[in-house]
Amino acid sequence: MASGNDMKAANATYAGFIGLLKWSVPAIAIVALIIVILISS
Repeated sequence: MASGNDMKAANATYAGFIGLLKWSVPAIAIVALIIVILISS
């Protein structure tokens, strides 16, 4: 089992990952939509 310090570090890493994912997925979707519009025109 992980010690308390390891769990704090793991929770911080997970929170950072989720925060990054929350902003990167919509940004990637917008870029993909722009590319699709450019290709279709």
